[in-house]
Amino acid sequence: MSWQSIYQSRVRTADEAVEVIQSHHRIFLTGNVSVPKNLLAALVRRAPQLENVEICQALTIGPADYVSPEMEGHLRVNTMFISANVRKAVQTGAADFTPVLLSEFPLLFKNGILPLDVAMIHVSPPDEHGFCSLGLEVGLTKTAAESAKVIIAEVNEQMPRTLGDSFIHVSRLTHIVPVNYPIAEMNMSEEGDPEVVEKIAGFIADLIPDGATMQMGIGAIPDAVLKYLFHKKDLGVHSELFADGVIDLVEAGVLTNARKTLHTGKIVAGFILGSQRLYDWVDDNPLIELHRTEYINDPFVIAQNDRMVAINSAIEIDLTGQVCADSIGPKLYSGVGGQLDFIYGASRSKGGVPIIAMPSVSTLRDGTMVSKIAAMLKPGAGVVTSRNHVRYIVTEYGVADLYGKTIRQRAQALIGIAHPDFRQELTRKAGELNYV
Repeated sequence: MSWQSIYQSRVRTADEAVEVIQSHHRIFLTGNVSVPKNLLAALVRRAPQLENVEICQALTIGPADYVSPEMEGHLRVNTMFISANVRKAVQTGAADFTPVLLSEFPLLFKNGILPLDVAMIHVSPPDEHGFCSLGLEVGLTKTAAESAKVIIAEVNEQMPRTLGDSFIHVSRLTHIVPVNYPIAEMNMSEEGDPEVVEKIAGFIADLIPDGATMQMGIGAIPDAVLKYLFHKKDLGVHSELFADGVIDLVEAGVLTNARKTLHTGKIVAGFILGSQRLYDWVDDNPLIELHRTEYINDPFVIAQNDRMVAINSAIEIDLTGQVCADSIGPKLYSGVGGQLDFIYGASRSKGGVPIIAMPSVSTLRDGTMVSKIAAMLKPGAGVVTSRNHVRYIVTEYGVADLYGKTIRQRAQALIGIAHPDFRQELTRKAGELNYV
């Protein structure tokens, strides 16, 4: 039977496709900007007929009706990274959170820790050989889809065809739901105080050598750094994700990937977040390769890139260098993501530059400023990057290099890049703790 015949025989509406989902099933939901909207909406409509269906996911962009109070007892999210749309549900106990390194997320399914009944995925139309591309979200989806008993796929005419380890044949798809709608966009540059972000980005840019291979985490700061790199030479990208800023660097001849020691000449990543301009640019672009997250985020793969630069963020950092990036005290906020994968990978790289970057203060809803450099982490705060892994900390007030430094030296360096309004109090507390 030709792949075209197989394709046509498996076409269903979204409502017909989700009928395969039964009570007590475990489902993988493709995330980031690739959330299959029509399938998810159909699942919400079917939910009252189901009991205790578990939805495993990481970050998802868009509405989250599937965690509304009406879904209690029918659908329950188990997220490995807490995105804004499910944060309240996790914090109130209406959804679950499983802490796991992003590099190990797909292995939970592959190794049978979380056996999957169904994977709901979002792909491009098939090529002449019957292969669909997983498009903008390959890293977390490829292995999960291969591990599920049943694969339900939205085939979207507007999903870009990305290259690399990104393909799945139509014969692997149990049910096919043709759709045609724009992919969600995500603008990272809207976050934070622009002046503070620009200052931090400038300090980071000074740490990046010519010929560096870069990882950029989610957020305004990594995106802003790219604007400060046009005087650099032969930069490359090996990252869990990238956004719009890479386009201008490629077109300017700065981001050539020519000096990468792994995947020379290629931008490699797990997924893509950005605008329609970016989605059009990556479509069928041989410069771009998307791969499984357990490969992209493997610290021992990352370390094979000489001059590996990792840029990640934090919620707070204590005076010994412990980095909290997943909670506010005991209140769960996000997750480890790829931070530790890339910080450790970059630290093991020849000439590597592992960076944690953040504004010096956060502003509470009542307008109160709180120092993000603290004498001690809040009770219950999670340590994502340990004091043993940390190196460069960057705020709008400068750079602290903590590698090989004593606790006394670390405390002094971190106080030096804290907001001036908090330095005296931090110095007093450091004395009480016998750090200085």
